[in-house]
Amino acid sequence: MKKFLFITFYIFTGYMSFSQDCESILLGSVIDYHDKTPLKRAIIQTLDGSKRVISDTNGKFKIYGLCDATYTFEISHPECSTVLLNIDVSGKTEIEIKLEHHLEELEEVEVVGEVLFDQTNSAQEATLNTKKLEKFSAATLGDALKQISGVSSLNTGANIVKPAIHGLNGSRVLILNDGVRMQDMEWGDEHAPNIDVNSAGSVTVVKGASALQYGGDAIGGVIVLAKNHIFKSDTLFGKTIVNGVFNGRGGSINSELTKSFEKGWFVTGQASYRRLGDQEAPDYILSNTGVKEFGGSVHFGKNALEWGWDANYTYYDAEIAILRASHIGNVDDLIRSINSGEPLVIRDFTYDLGNPRQKVRHHLGKLKFYKRFEGLGKWDLQYDFQSNRRFEFDVRRGERSDRASIDLELTTHTISSNFKWDANKKLNLHVGLLGRYQDNFANPDTGVRRLIPDYEKYDLGGFTIAEYRLGQNWVLDGGFRYDFTQIDAKKFYRISRWEERGYDEDFQDLVIEDRSDIGQLLVNPVFDYHNFSATLGAQFSKDNTGSFRFNYALSQRAPNPAELFSDGLHHSAARIELGDLRLQSETSNKIALTETRDFRNWGFTVEPYANFINNFIILEPTGVEFTIRGAFPVWSYRQTNARLLGVDISSYINWNDFVSTNHQFALVKGKDLDLDIPLINIPSANFGNSISYKKPKWNNFQVNLRSNYVFRQNEFPPNIEVFSPDGAADVLLEINTPPPAYHLLGLDSQLEFSLGGKTNLTTSLTINNILNTNYREYLNRQRYFADDLGTNIILQLKINY
Repeated sequence: MKKFLFITFYIFTGYMSFSQDCESILLGSVIDYHDKTPLKRAIIQTLDGSKRVISDTNGKFKIYGLCDATYTFEISHPECSTVLLNIDVSGKTEIEIKLEHHLEELEEVEVVGEVLFDQTNSAQEATLNTKKLEKFSAATLGDALKQISGVSSLNTGANIVKPAIHGLNGSRVLILNDGVRMQDMEWGDEHAPNIDVNSAGSVTVVKGASALQYGGDAIGGVIVLAKNHIFKSDTLFGKTIVNGVFNGRGGSINSELTKSFEKGWFVTGQASYRRLGDQEAPDYILSNTGVKEFGGSVHFGKNALEWGWDANYTYYDAEIAILRASHIGNVDDLIRSINSGEPLVIRDFTYDLGNPRQKVRHHLGKLKFYKRFEGLGKWDLQYDFQSNRRFEFDVRRGERSDRASIDLELTTHTISSNFKWDANKKLNLHVGLLGRYQDNFANPDTGVRRLIPDYEKYDLGGFTIAEYRLGQNWVLDGGFRYDFTQIDAKKFYRISRWEERGYDEDFQDLVIEDRSDIGQLLVNPVFDYHNFSATLGAQFSKDNTGSFRFNYALSQRAPNPAELFSDGLHHSAARIELGDLRLQSETSNKIALTETRDFRNWGFTVEPYANFINNFIILEPTGVEFTIRGAFPVWSYRQTNARLLGVDISSYINWNDFVSTNHQFALVKGKDLDLDIPLINIPSANFGNSISYKKPKWNNFQVNLRSNYVFRQNEFPPNIEVFSPDGAADVLLEINTPPPAYHLLGLDSQLEFSLGGKTNLTTSLTINNILNTNYREYLNRQRYFADDLGTNIILQLKINY
């Protein structure tokens, strides 16, 4: 009995002692780091889950029954990054917890799972996430973007794909690669973006010039490529993608690896290689259409709540052969090739990359620092450097075949700074400044008259953007931007060309050296452009079923060096191009509407728009010239007033848990208002449909059948007449006549297999042009000489680890 009483007393007193040590209280509040407003329904819990509370409407919480000890608490809140905090508890302890409620860490990530982060509130936008981009691992950025309604491409064969938005391309479409505006001689129709699509985690297209923070000259739109966000955790992960490509008898491989740490440090490495031989039309080989491409990038830095930095280096190297039949020996061969539609050169398959071809190397380096100020906002400072080297090789005789006909080196330095004030829930302000210096060197050792001269280019810009929330349903946004551009060039003109274009009357003061002994003049044009851009828009959302957006954008674009100074044979384009020193800045006024509705099993988006452009710069065929290298069409730049009207429509239907369909339609009409004729190179109307079946229980089996019908472009400018030496008469050259309509079918399927642990294998099969249809795309410049690609089968293996 005494023993029993002793044990009971010991347990009781021990319990009392324990209770006395564990009567501490933790009092706290959870607030927004930016504006210090309370965050309700935040979850505060110990790691073992023994203590768990939820903050009230004032963001406050209390946790009773704690011991005097150090606890690790997990704090989470909807739309916030979960954080872990070590808190020393002693008696009555008070603490203030700050969370990143606005998710500024994810500001440049367009897709996280299926969550979209808009670049603007009122503009028309669309996004491709990582899974969609991986399907195009063996293709180009332009190929991937064509999946978005309203986005087309201007092609030079199958390997040079230049994105176009609402009928506009080139310098009118701004491409942002990990926060860096690409500077890669985008003025050329056959100058594809120097970007490896495998290096991007997501791609967002802003249709129009509303994203003023990126530039005011994006009359067509903005393409934003972003890296995948790396969360703060101690982990190592990566993936490898291997593609086998039937048409071209080659393939590609891409691999990337990421190491991250809980304190925010991270490093990512990525590399890819693509190799194809001659590709094939349904009835013949497209001789000299191979490609060799290498891309690599290294990204490292530190992500923290209050400050951080990151550095990025990207290298891109591509050698691209251009259809041999596109370079013609004389005027009559050119006439026969364009008017008959048969390629004049058809050879056996080879992996050789012969002339004509182009070789491009692009280096991009970026260093960025950010600092967040509590209750105020976020400041960014960025420096980036780019070096773009372009060689274009013509069909030349003897030892000259290995000497480039065009050798350009473009070097760009940019520094930018911006501040985003978001301390007020209703009003956000974003301001920024930019300075850029660019130098272009045209190597004179090519032995060919330089198409683009040496020049220096200076850019200064600043913007202000505001976003205001009006009640629960309305968001208003607006902004203003000013850009100053100066181009300082030195160029030799043939005296005959100088006088032919009337420059001897308008620009005689630009002559700095008269070389009449060799028939040339050295001139020094220095042009200044002051451009203003603005945007105003609104978004209305009454419930979760849809939204309505309105946006007006004013934008101005200075003419690029090619539009001003081109004077000679552009070898990769297989044409003679003539610029015009008289060109002024384009001015665009665009109005766009977007209606989006999402119901339980179906939804749709309708996006009509109208774009009125004053001083629109057109490049169009005006004749034919015979040179020592062959006969080439002459394309000249001029300005006019233009109007583009269009609509993008997309919809989806989930018929049941397994079957769904998607539908897209895009139409744009362009008109030269001064001459009352259609604009050249406006995309044809197209109608795309797909039906998908998925069965998750069958190793996530998915199959998708695609149908794409492209209408004939019935609105095009008149053809031109040229002189035929054989016929000794003028003949009509059907250089503007579009090809017939066409219909293509495609198939996609995939299966996933677990390889143990976190490693899994995804196999996919893609078949393009299943029926091996003969067709020619209006916006493919090689349509003059050959059919487009026949059937192409792509087998992809992807390993995530």
